[in-house]
Amino acid sequence: MVLFFTSAAIVDKPPVTIYMGKDKVENEDLIKYAWPQDIWFHVDKLSSAHVYLRMPVDMEFEKIPEAILIDCAQLVKANSIEGNKKDNLTIIYTPGGNLKKTGDMAVGQVAFHSDKRVKRVHVAKRENAIVNRLNKTKVEKEVDHEQERVERIKKENAEKRIIAAQKKKQMRNWPRPERLKKKRGRMIPCSTSRWSLRRVKERQARIWKKISCNCGHIWVLLDKCSVARFSDYWIGIIVSTGVMSLFFPVFNHT
Repeated sequence: MVLFFTSAAIVDKPPVTIYMGKDKVENEDLIKYAWPQDIWFHVDKLSSAHVYLRMPVDMEFEKIPEAILIDCAQLVKANSIEGNKKDNLTIIYTPGGNLKKTGDMAVGQVAFHSDKRVKRVHVAKRENAIVNRLNKTKVEKEVDHEQERVERIKKENAEKRIIAAQKKKQMRNWPRPERLKKKRGRMIPCSTSRWSLRRVKERQARIWKKISCNCGHIWVLLDKCSVARFSDYWIGIIVSTGVMSLFFPVFNHT
């Protein structure tokens, strides 16, 4: 059996659900089937109940409101035989996905995958007003953990598919850069947009062309230096029969 509590510590926000196992056997099932985003609470270095906070979608582990932390911490302290009699306790909490359970551990014993994700909250003394408020919302339910896990995975996968479809639709609606069109043997941009100009600049290349003439073979080097409405090219002519080289700009009016 699982005990469910409702915390309405924050007035302007919907209440959150807190749950814990009725005994140590149920705690084992909760450790095994805990949701990765659920937050696990326990008294540090003492025996206590395993209390879980089911975080809403808009809540983050690093930014859990202090009022919610106090409710969970007081509930953990109240359900610890030894801790309930002491003051100045430390309550540790971490995401359910950080819990680690191996076969050689005792019943109810857990470890952590990463100690860096374990946080602490200090409880000076028991607050009966908080404990009584939470106990008034207590509901005991029989939970099929395996079926609940299957339904949760199906729901998460459906949400992921919806998000992926939305992203794909947005990508289709994005303005695509105009393709380069071939004109007079050269590739020139169809528009002078910043995106297309940048893409052309990234693909600058030097082109050597071999031209035959009466004096032999002439190698012509075409090197695109910039891209604009009046593109300029540098042509290097090297005659194979001599050492002469000539460089001069040619303006291409497109």
